[in-house]
Amino acid sequence: MRATRPHLFVGRGESPLAFVETVGNAVRLAALDRSALQAGLKPGLTLADARAQVPELEVFDGDPHADLDWLERLADGCARYTPTVVLYPPDALLLDIAGCTHAFEGERPLAVDVEGRLARRGVLARHAFGDTPEVAHALARFAGAPAPDEQRAVRRLPVAALGLDADDGIALTRAGLKTVGDVMARPLATIAARFGEEAAMAVRRLSGDARAPVVARKVAVPVVVERRFAEPVGRTDFALQVIADLVADAAALLEKRGEGGRRWEAKLFRADGQIQQLRIETGRPTRDPAVLMRLFAERIDGLADPLDPGFGYDLIRLAVVLAERLDTSQLRLEGGESGDGTQAGEVAALVDRLSTRLGRGRVRRFASRDSHIPEQAELMLPAAAPPAAGEWPATEPGEPPLRPIYLFDPPQPIDTIAAETPDGPPARFRWRRTVHDVARAEGPERIAGEWWRRHDAAIPTRDYFRVEDQRGRRFWIFRHGLYVESESPRWYVHGLFA
Repeated sequence: MRATRPHLFVGRGESPLAFVETVGNAVRLAALDRSALQAGLKPGLTLADARAQVPELEVFDGDPHADLDWLERLADGCARYTPTVVLYPPDALLLDIAGCTHAFEGERPLAVDVEGRLARRGVLARHAFGDTPEVAHALARFAGAPAPDEQRAVRRLPVAALGLDADDGIALTRAGLKTVGDVMARPLATIAARFGEEAAMAVRRLSGDARAPVVARKVAVPVVVERRFAEPVGRTDFALQVIADLVADAAALLEKRGEGGRRWEAKLFRADGQIQQLRIETGRPTRDPAVLMRLFAERIDGLADPLDPGFGYDLIRLAVVLAERLDTSQLRLEGGESGDGTQAGEVAALVDRLSTRLGRGRVRRFASRDSHIPEQAELMLPAAAPPAAGEWPATEPGEPPLRPIYLFDPPQPIDTIAAETPDGPPARFRWRRTVHDVARAEGPERIAGEWWRRHDAAIPTRDYFRVEDQRGRRFWIFRHGLYVESESPRWYVHGLFA
């Protein structure tokens, strides 16, 4: 494990700089630059006391949201070293580098590379290695003089390294326990009884007897391939050729697993720390390099800002974010897939190209939803999304369709209606300034609200009728509410039959 604690220094001239935040009724220092630290200031000090010590101190309001955004950007840049990066807001990152040091020939060269890249962006970082995340985090924050081994270094840390509340830390110090080693020398039962169970658990974590769960920013993807360059690559066409080679390598790995990719992501790491991303998605799993490179070309053509290598790319990584089972299809003697596979493949390819060029949410399809409420029985999903589990209800052979092809959203209100019986179908109704005399009617089909859903529990009952007027036009209308539920229920046109 490797923990990094970055600090950004943006002071003007030689004047010390500090960011402040309001804590309770006092304005306190939240972050300091190197000059302020060398002047003896510390985070948590009130602004009045800091001004008394350093009158020339420059002060700016802290912005926690901007700090978190900056930490996220630094974490994106650290993805070049390991896929497992954990945020420790407001100012620390944890990198799990187990099995990731071969490209740098060891841990120390990797740490030197990290510090060099951060220094070029104006960031001074303290780093530490540890067998557990807790040890690495504590050493990066509080380690002082070098120690012969990790355990001795941990024991030398102040009690603040336990990560307890300020009151608990003060209580430990007043009890004469100034270092982590002093606390470890006491029985854990005594620590738990006097200072709380959290204090005992913190000691166990630093000693390696217990571990807290670590939540990485991103879940590991099925397939990842990459190319590193000794010298940054400054030509975009060469970078695209490298992506084509990586696509071929990933396709070979997927073929061995009997899978195809549906979401592909290429990341181009620039030497100045910027990361450019290209994402494509296919409607069906595929591992055809020609198809995938065509989609990547579509994505590049659709970019608002063209790819800019800047000072060059030193790492290009391709990840298959989503992979699914892909079995070999039967081929016909004259070529192409058997059955309707060719036609389905052409449609899927068209959808992929349109979705890539126009945007994932611009090309959509209908999907069924498990609901008997008509306007909730279908969804509009991106065409490239996985197919929904539900199936469309089938009509009985020889029977007319139960639902119209065209539905109004929302249903259109009927101005006036005349019915022979209160609960029966209408004999005449006026809709959109036109009077319709009903020649035939079928119904009612009663649909109540979904009582098991809290937001639908109070929806009035609907009685639907399929009606045809004397000119042959057919409507799907309903009465919103029963007469026992409402004194004057309203009527609506919900759809039109072909």
